[in-house]
Amino acid sequence: MTTPTSHPFYLDCDTGIDDALALAYLLATPQAHVQGIGTVSGNVSAAVGARNTLDLLQLAGHAHIPVAVGAHDPLAGSFGGGAPHVHGSNGIGEVSLEAASVSLASETAAEMLVRLAHEHPGTLRVLAIGPLTNIAEALRLEPDLPRLVEGITIMGGAALAPGNLTPVAEANIANDPEAAALVLSADWNVTLVPLDVTMSNVLEERHRQELLASSGPVPRALGEMLGYYFRFYESQFGRACSAMHDPLAAALAVGGVKAAVAPVVHVDVDTTDGPGCGQTVCDMRGLYMDYPEQPEARCRVVLSLEDDFAPHLVEVLLSFGGAEGTTAGLAGAVSLT
Repeated sequence: MTTPTSHPFYLDCDTGIDDALALAYLLATPQAHVQGIGTVSGNVSAAVGARNTLDLLQLAGHAHIPVAVGAHDPLAGSFGGGAPHVHGSNGIGEVSLEAASVSLASETAAEMLVRLAHEHPGTLRVLAIGPLTNIAEALRLEPDLPRLVEGITIMGGAALAPGNLTPVAEANIANDPEAAALVLSADWNVTLVPLDVTMSNVLEERHRQELLASSGPVPRALGEMLGYYFRFYESQFGRACSAMHDPLAAALAVGGVKAAVAPVVHVDVDTTDGPGCGQTVCDMRGLYMDYPEQPEARCRVVLSLEDDFAPHLVEVLLSFGGAEGTTAGLAGAVSLT
């Protein structure tokens, strides 16, 4: 049962390192009541992502939250193998967690989303931080899904910024552009959290050290994972740090941070075979007129925040403290000294 100030959430993810940060953020935030989690192939396969999610939930003391495996392959084509150079071969920076004792849900991720939408009509918030295959499949299962949910927040795309998988395409969208096109053309309220804002909010080494110094196993595990993530982003920023893609989307979905610039515009997805495949084509022609209203536009594109996100993220993650248990949930592959 939710409290009057909380919102039921369905999380769809491809649990790599920043997904783990987003999950921990939701679990540590009283305003978010996670009802179910589905996984999709992206950073890792849907099956590996589900296992990572179960293990993280157990470490955090939330093993009761059901996890469903979703689509292995995109709507067109096949899963490309993930991003081990970014997230490690296991998706969580080679950190080894104690295996969860609970089983996966018997339903698919798309079926779980549809069920939760019917159980929480008009109040369910959807947070999608991986490729949008499961969301597209849920739309096919239940065409009324947009009417049943309060809204959807998507980490993905690039409005004015360059892409990170191709010169113009962000990975979550590019890994299944057909699904993204379906989801972004549906008649619901969308908040798109693109690279424009996630690449301009950076977690620094001093923040990672704060997590590592925590008495709680969750922040310490996240700090260990971030070491791998930082090494990848050093080639992007020239120092040990990282972008904060998925946790930033989580914070916006919950209301923990506020957007400074977030025009509501028309957004299309390029599904052609050319060099623009996977690009989110955001109608930013109102940039010079402070983004006047675009008739029938439903997609709020977040371009900047009111405040720096990193201090807020660290504060929330450290709120786990030592309350959820001991460091026994972290296996011997990780040094906690």
